[in-house]
Amino acid sequence: MSHAAFMSPTERVKAWLDGPALHLRFNNPAKHNALSVDMWEAVPKLLAQAEADDRVRLVVFSGEGPKAFVSGADISQFEDHRAAKEAVKRYEAMAEDALMGIHDFSKPTIAAIHGYCIGGGVNVAISCDIRLASEDAVFSIPATRLGLGYRFSALKNLVDLVGPGRAKDLFFTARRIKADEAAQIGLINRVAPADGLEALVKEYVDMIATGAPLTIKAGKRIIREVLKADADIDMALCRQLILDCFESEDYAEGRAAFMQKRKPAFRGK
Repeated sequence: MSHAAFMSPTERVKAWLDGPALHLRFNNPAKHNALSVDMWEAVPKLLAQAEADDRVRLVVFSGEGPKAFVSGADISQFEDHRAAKEAVKRYEAMAEDALMGIHDFSKPTIAAIHGYCIGGGVNVAISCDIRLASEDAVFSIPATRLGLGYRFSALKNLVDLVGPGRAKDLFFTARRIKADEAAQIGLINRVAPADGLEALVKEYVDMIATGAPLTIKAGKRIIREVLKADADIDMALCRQLILDCFESEDYAEGRAAFMQKRKPAFRGK
């Protein structure tokens, strides 16, 4: 169990621990938090630290400044990184590593979204487990305006969330939608008043961090299996995860707390 401070490999991703929550904040406000190469690369490294640290019960992603969560990829880097074939492959692999790293992370993840959530920003958000947005949030997927190829994993996440009809609507048109429509179609979970996002995030952090970690971990992993084709489902893993919960000290604590009408104190063991 590591107790080191969270050191981000780049100043463009801020990382700090606040109680049980590790906060990762995209910090490129001059470009509305467009994702540069160093930002993509920082994410898997920080998540690897969080995976190994028992203090971290969940991770919250957010964007620096008043304007944006993430406004897409940093297009000024495209000439360098996306023009040549090899560079395209490298850029795509980096983004894929970061997004799948978020998606496959074993602990809960929250995207706290205000302002612009565009392109790569939507990909980050839909790789997270829960999306909370302030009413000023704006979403769009402008791939068809740039002519770029869109990854299977990103489209699968989108379809799993909103269904194929709505995914096609957003993808083909590249139209911008506001937070209320995003909530209505299931792209986000909750909408907060303009000044209430932080409070809503805190409420979720408290609810998640006081839950039994092994139960949450099992639930998250099993939901991943649920979304696979039947032939690919790892039933043995699902059974083992459920068994681990029932055999844990936390389950004994949960039962005792229930009988004694007190709040349980879970330890993830």
